[in-house]
Amino acid sequence: MKNLPFLLLLFVTFSSALPTNQNTENEENMRLAQAYLNQFYSLEIEGGHLAQSKNKSSLEAGKLREMQAFFRLAVTGKLDPDTVELLKAPRCGVPDVGQYGYTLPGWRRHNLTYRIMNYTPDMPPADVDEAIEKALEVWSRVTPLRFTRISRGIADIMIAFRKRVHGWCPRHFDGPLGVLGHAFPPGPGLGGDTHFDEDENWTKDGVGFNLFLVAAHEFGHALGLSHSNDQTALMFPNYASLNSSKHPLSQDDISGIQSIYGGLPKATAKPQETTRSHACDPDLAFDAVTTFRREVMFFKGRHLWRVHDNVPDVEFELIASLWPSLPADVQAAYENPKDKILVFKDDNFWMIRGYAVLSDYPKSIQTLGFPRHVKKIDAAVYDQSTRKTYFFVGIWCWRYDETTQAMDKGYPRRVVKHFPGIGLRVEAALQHKGFFYFFRGSKQFKYDPKAKNIVRVMKANTWLQCKGPLNPSGFDINEGKVHSRAVEVFYHKSLNLLVFTIVHLLRNIYTYQ
Repeated sequence: MKNLPFLLLLFVTFSSALPTNQNTENEENMRLAQAYLNQFYSLEIEGGHLAQSKNKSSLEAGKLREMQAFFRLAVTGKLDPDTVELLKAPRCGVPDVGQYGYTLPGWRRHNLTYRIMNYTPDMPPADVDEAIEKALEVWSRVTPLRFTRISRGIADIMIAFRKRVHGWCPRHFDGPLGVLGHAFPPGPGLGGDTHFDEDENWTKDGVGFNLFLVAAHEFGHALGLSHSNDQTALMFPNYASLNSSKHPLSQDDISGIQSIYGGLPKATAKPQETTRSHACDPDLAFDAVTTFRREVMFFKGRHLWRVHDNVPDVEFELIASLWPSLPADVQAAYENPKDKILVFKDDNFWMIRGYAVLSDYPKSIQTLGFPRHVKKIDAAVYDQSTRKTYFFVGIWCWRYDETTQAMDKGYPRRVVKHFPGIGLRVEAALQHKGFFYFFRGSKQFKYDPKAKNIVRVMKANTWLQCKGPLNPSGFDINEGKVHSRAVEVFYHKSLNLLVFTIVHLLRNIYTYQ
């Protein structure tokens, strides 16, 4: 029992300390709530401290209830555990009420510019570029909006990584966690500007905050959207680690942005009969063909057709509805291994990432290694197995190494020697599931690069779901049923018939004589 006084003293000390620790935690939660409501729910604070008057306490409880209702919590007006947990969640720095409490008018035009002012050291610049471009593409996929990047001057959307108090911006950052970014609604001055907290750990797909997801959310504000209380919406205030490979917009997001800018251009909604009547013209020939992620694009004049994997309908629209700065009558196009499309016309080419034409384009084809006497490209196709791109110029083909970004030695070579059987010229080209498809006029040739021979001859528009009558030879070329063995059998039978006819004729002549 000698230790009894010590144990009693320890118990008394612990008992007296418990309420003190509890009080300290309560005070910290009160300060956290005070700052949160002041920043996101317009709670006015006198002298930096909560006022003790009955009216001020009532105002605070009212704002707390407003916040709880917005996030669909139990509306108690008290700092219960669920509310405290939500106060600590990483989120957007834009208020949930005030001028952001409704949908804003938006920009008065659909072609907007953006500029990346600086980069975070957390990610390679190329990954930052990609995240920003794809975040803008999220909104352009459901609206007529199109975004063009510029490298100098004032853009509609100025993008920057900043810390704490930064420049003339009236909103501040708070260090790691807490506020991740903020943006300003459409308008002059700061309108459209978007900032990300440099104190966060930004990432493409690893541990930290996914820049693509945060940027897509902030660009929603830069385009005029307020916060949504739908927890599945991209415009929900709190950060959620979604699958960045999937389209992050909910129906709530789509309805909101389309209420400002409208839906997709009308060109995509042309009657199917009009689209198919042009697409099924038996003499249809394409200007250029390229893959575009999980789809194939066929260019003709000012328009293009889009064929999606596992989607039954073929889309038909203006090139300008996707890329306003691209010319009509393009001559070649291909998708490189860096998820970019190169589009060629005359001695210039443009580079596209998603739905944005990159800044500093067009550039001369000489920057790819072509000599001055080459004035245009007829066709281009990227070979996924070798990481080489073939360029077709008249009766010649060049080969470009996408890894070293230089032309291969020993080229150009004659098309008829490098690709036996496809003829002298190629007008468009495509690689799909390991095969090349070479287009010339209204025909296309399915080519096996390993066997170096043609395995099918088809009408060029078979991709556009056209089924036509049989051709005179009896083979349904619209369905691609002709293959090399069938052609061989057909010609052998024809030759035998010809020989038989000649022999029969000679025999009759001899008999007559």
